[in-house]
Amino acid sequence: MSHPVVTANGLLPSLVGSWTLEPWIAAPLCLAAGSYLRGWLRLHAQVPQRFGAGRLMAFLGGLTAIAVALESPLHTLGGQLLQAHMVQHLLLLMVAPPLIWLGAPLLPMLHGLPRRLVRTSVRQFVTSPLLIQSGRWLVYPTVAWALFVGSTWAWHTPALYEHALASEALHYLQHACFLATALVFWWPVVQPWPSHPLVPPLAIMLYLILADLQNTVLSAWLVFSERLVYSTDDVVSRPWQISAIDDQVAAGAIMWVPGSVAFLLPVVWIVGQVLSPQYGRRYAHNGQDDVALRPQREMGERVRLGSGQDGDTW
Repeated sequence: MSHPVVTANGLLPSLVGSWTLEPWIAAPLCLAAGSYLRGWLRLHAQVPQRFGAGRLMAFLGGLTAIAVALESPLHTLGGQLLQAHMVQHLLLLMVAPPLIWLGAPLLPMLHGLPRRLVRTSVRQFVTSPLLIQSGRWLVYPTVAWALFVGSTWAWHTPALYEHALASEALHYLQHACFLATALVFWWPVVQPWPSHPLVPPLAIMLYLILADLQNTVLSAWLVFSERLVYSTDDVVSRPWQISAIDDQVAAGAIMWVPGSVAFLLPVVWIVGQVLSPQYGRRYAHNGQDDVALRPQREMGERVRLGSGQDGDTW
């Protein structure tokens, strides 16, 4: 994950030619997109009201955000501009994961894989009790929040951040940690099938607000610091004659404003849902029964949607 130097005179040619297309990144993204699209086409033909174009666009948008963060010229600029690096982090932490979950990827991916592979390997893996129990523990809001916030703060400490810039392997690990913990964090917010609410909506609102508060503190640290937080920024050659301190302030602002939007938009949506008459009718009298029955209804839906035309059930 090297970062070629971009000078002002050769900026445009360097950026145009800086699409990295690392096979270990591009191949999984293409395979995921192909499998999802194949499965989505089958499900859209059966139940278009549940698997509309919006889900397809969300999932492919999430994969595109990952590709832009890791393979595009943004990656090249990330080695020289802290603000570009923060845009990468924003895409991996707050853009790609919720879009991927909004695509409800499990069923389309299962339908898109070869049936022999699903029968012999995938089905045993996804129904493994150990995987199910571990997954439930990871996406429980308190655990997911701690993992997300802990990873974000750890990798933005000066020591780890600068080590990651100096080590290709550590830089890979940094981005993998960001994406993995963000996928865990956004799961209880989006609640993609087959999840069901583990806590009330008001608790998810608090979950998001606290995440926004810690993001604000981290951003303010960069914006209002009177010295460079990362010493390597003082020796990096930056394009457009941007000073190191201005670059740091811009990076903090990018993390602060778009980051707050990413956290608070779902809060606004949840408030709208809670205040809607439909929510009141649904939960006012039999909310506990409704929540208790949801897994059984979803299991029935899984069996119905997972049945191929030849009668096989996945």
